[in-house]
Amino acid sequence: MQEFHDERARALLANAKQIVSPEEVQAAVRRVAAQLNERFGKPGEAAFPLLLGVMGGAVVFTGHLLPQLDFPLEFDYIHVSRYGDEDRGGQIVWKVIPRQNVAGRTIVVVDDILDEGETLAHVKQRLLDMGAAEVIIAVFADKDLKRTKPIQADLVGLTLPNEFVVGFGMDVYGYWRNLPGLWILRQEDLKPAV
Repeated sequence: MQEFHDERARALLANAKQIVSPEEVQAAVRRVAAQLNERFGKPGEAAFPLLLGVMGGAVVFTGHLLPQLDFPLEFDYIHVSRYGDEDRGGQIVWKVIPRQNVAGRTIVVVDDILDEGETLAHVKQRLLDMGAAEVIIAVFADKDLKRTKPIQADLVGLTLPNEFVVGFGMDVYGYWRNLPGLWILRQEDLKPAV
């Protein structure tokens, strides 16, 4: 079984096209870090924000981002999933809620990609309903869908085409979150395994 997964993962990447180099990825992380440092880095003006990484995709972005932030903060994570009909988005289920009290706080939600936007819109509203004073959405990438989304990110590292992209936290069937760059997969290679 392990051999099957290895072969399948390698086959998915064999025909993929790299669209963002590891160097460009790191430049995008630095851009988001610089914007957060500008917002929160001034002594006396900082809101001592709570950063919430959205698991599991944001783990790579968050791990690269946190060491570049030069202001006091608290860190926690949330885990939110959509279940049901993929075409309709399904029901949003919170697997892990913030362990820190969010009431009255400035919250920075860190995620890997803003795709359709339904989940992040739900997360932002839920945090506001829990009493957050402000919710800032920081994403590594924003997918250009050529249409309006229910939420816009406040901070964006880079914009991606409307393609299936893997790497730097983004996966396909659980594979390739660990790539340091970003790759577009061919649609014909995305058929589920039998």
